[in-house]
Amino acid sequence: MLPILLILAAPLPVQAPAFDPPSPLRPAIERYTQDRAALRRLHGLQGSPARRVRLGELQERWRAQLAAYDFEHLSRDGQVDWLLLGDLLAYQDRALELEEQRWEEMRGLMPFAETIFQLEAERRAMGEVEPESAAQLLQELAEQARAASEDLSLEEPSKEQASQRPSAAVGRRAASAVGSLRRELGEWHRFHDGYHPMYTWWCAEPFAEANQALEEYAAELRLQLVGEDEEGEEPIVGDPIGREALLAELRRERIAYEPAQLVELAQDELAWCTERLLEATDELGFGTDWRAALEQVKDQHLPPGQQPQLVRTLAEEATDFVTSRELVTVPALCQEIWRMQMMSPERQRYTPYFTGGEVVSISFPTGEMTHAEKRMSLRSNNVPFSRATVHHELIPGHHLQGYMSDRHRRWRAPFRTPFLVEGWALYWEFRLWDLGFPRDAADEIGMLFWRMHRCARVVLSLGFHLGELEPQEMIDFLVEHVGHEQSAASAEVRRWVQGGYGPLYQCAYLIGGLQLKSLHAELVGSGRMQEREFHDAVLRENAIPVELIRAALMPELDLDPEAAPGWRF
Repeated sequence: MLPILLILAAPLPVQAPAFDPPSPLRPAIERYTQDRAALRRLHGLQGSPARRVRLGELQERWRAQLAAYDFEHLSRDGQVDWLLLGDLLAYQDRALELEEQRWEEMRGLMPFAETIFQLEAERRAMGEVEPESAAQLLQELAEQARAASEDLSLEEPSKEQASQRPSAAVGRRAASAVGSLRRELGEWHRFHDGYHPMYTWWCAEPFAEANQALEEYAAELRLQLVGEDEEGEEPIVGDPIGREALLAELRRERIAYEPAQLVELAQDELAWCTERLLEATDELGFGTDWRAALEQVKDQHLPPGQQPQLVRTLAEEATDFVTSRELVTVPALCQEIWRMQMMSPERQRYTPYFTGGEVVSISFPTGEMTHAEKRMSLRSNNVPFSRATVHHELIPGHHLQGYMSDRHRRWRAPFRTPFLVEGWALYWEFRLWDLGFPRDAADEIGMLFWRMHRCARVVLSLGFHLGELEPQEMIDFLVEHVGHEQSAASAEVRRWVQGGYGPLYQCAYLIGGLQLKSLHAELVGSGRMQEREFHDAVLRENAIPVELIRAALMPELDLDPEAAPGWRF
């Protein structure tokens, strides 16, 4: 028998970890985060009066505690944290106001909501249930839900009824709220059922009726107001928030621009991209026919089954590019732990391109897709497009960023913003372009496709929330002006308006990238910092608004706790 040889992996190089300086606001941030999370767990139902009251009281108490700090004598880290917590408290106040406003828009569609709030409040207070009275409440609740369903399903509503009919957005929101109320009622029922014999005797049947009536009513809302049809394609219905709410969101992110100004920035960037696209198109021999050049690039895809190997190769290439040029520190463990999974066909309806972080989810055709779906998925995930996004998702993009956020100033997690999260990954698309990462014209078109896509996100998402664009107009824009496949454009817009993203999320890619590009020019372009020093320092601040990262890296800047955002990047 041959001897068994133990092959030991070479030890990883030992490097002294960088530790964050203490912040006097860290305990307050952590305590506020825990307090708020506890109350949100207790009062989970949006629309509940008790929820608004208790969260409002929490906000008031923490504003008083924050005001007790002597801002002028805090360290720079402490001042940044003070501003972060103050911004969050102000934003949560506005969020409660918006939540109440949106509930009022739905209130007429849910006459039974107060009954469910009352039942759940009594359970939380550990009060005794009175079975016969509870049965009567459940019976009335079922009747209210059935009556509401009948009102919606009128074949010929009066002119007045038609004019007062809620919008599809309100209907979709109400259907979701009814689902939440139904689940809450189910939890209340399970708390008593079987454990209180008289409750079961009285309430088993009334609860079953109420539960069914709520389920059928939610379906009726989706059918009558949203236009969903089990046999057809689900319509894309978003929920625009309007100009005032957008301005509040921008204040929270410390963006000193109005929506129209951000759209103008995106249009300028789009014009630059178009010029470079025409140059690459001409280099490929298509003159000014950029669509023909894009079609050629889309056909540069791999056969089914080979995409994971491509992602691995592209990931190693991007990592080597940034480490060999000493652009950013990439810890060995960060390189070791990322991994892949294949994206389900259902998820690809919302996410036609692969996504990443520590786990890369690969979007590529599966056997159960139709022929047309397979072709569009192959073409949407071609080699130049993938080469332009693997580094966005992994290293130096989201995976490196997430790795560092888990290890530096973790108490700032409540202030996480897409203007840094997505802005960081998009910034690297800018930086790699400037450093000559694309190898040829096809690579340039791959990178420009995504850069134009980010510009379109600003124009389209802000236009949608301002009430100026409908989903189909957004889809048409992506197909006509960026070059998306039709199904990919539909999936993108569906994800933007229905995927649970904040109203500024799509805008944050380009705008956050432009912020970091401007900050790079201030600190690296001026010679104050080296490339790696700058990028490492940004990552160690965690994913907070870029204006406050700038304040942290430029201690000569005066910080005023009363000042509005003012950085023009």
